[in-house]
Amino acid sequence: MAKKKDKKEEKKTSKKEAKDTKGLSKKVQKIVDSVKKLSLMEVSELVEALEDEFGVSAAAPAMMAAPAATGNGAEAQEEKTEFDVVLKEAGAKKIQAIKAIRKLKSDLGLTDAKKFVESAPKTVLEGADKEAAEEAKKVLEEAGCAVELK
Repeated sequence: MAKKKDKKEEKKTSKKEAKDTKGLSKKVQKIVDSVKKLSLMEVSELVEALEDEFGVSAAAPAMMAAPAATGNGAEAQEEKTEFDVVLKEAGAKKIQAIKAIRKLKSDLGLTDAKKFVESAPKTVLEGADKEAAEEAKKVLEEAGCAVELK
């Protein structure tokens, strides 16, 4: 009976150790425990030293794993942070379109704004953040223009 109790305790102990080490070998767990005691600056130095020593980058595996984890190609794309606002057509309200272009591109005079509107499709804003692009799109659509965000 004593042997059965010992085996049960060994199984409990080994399961507990497995949970503690998260499937790591004893050597690796020892290193992880040592790294936990380091400051952030020391960890940064360690990462640099390991990258130099072995010619690898610590960031590469994480970047490669992220798209695969999503599972859907559409979701795998990063959210855009820069947008181009393109005037596709001026629409029926040409005067309002010219006013909207002058509002968005204050450096254009009346003649230049008219030429800009007439030469559509044309990019109004390049590399704008999402908020500015949405605002520009709203202004142009209120003026009756057809607009596209790229």
